[in-house]
Amino acid sequence: MGKLADRLRITEGEEPDYRFSLANERTFLAWVRTSLALLAGGVAVSQYVPQAPVWLRLAIALALVLLGTTLAVLSHRRWRSTELAMRLHRPLPPTTQLPLLTVGLTVVGLGILVLVLVTTR
Repeated sequence: MGKLADRLRITEGEEPDYRFSLANERTFLAWVRTSLALLAGGVAVSQYVPQAPVWLRLAIALALVLLGTTLAVLSHRRWRSTELAMRLHRPLPPTTQLPLLTVGLTVVGLGILVLVLVTTR
């Protein structure tokens, strides 16, 4: 393995049951897919809603891109902390991703509501 791969591996504690590690990895990948969808949504809003005011289109696109990027970073941190907790036989850590996604999508949804109202006049 390369130096970077060695640094990213978690070697502390005991190796957990592989099924739990794989479930943790699937959860990480689900969060990454969600992040990619948010990033794609940001690109779509910025490119394919030309009739909307530029400031509103830009605000919604930036909110989606920032939310997607933040979730991607948090998903790795969550994967790592969960893997470490399993190795050290500790309780699983709480997540900040669910409240962030809820609040973020609520804000974006309100922005899209304004977008719809502005562009239908």
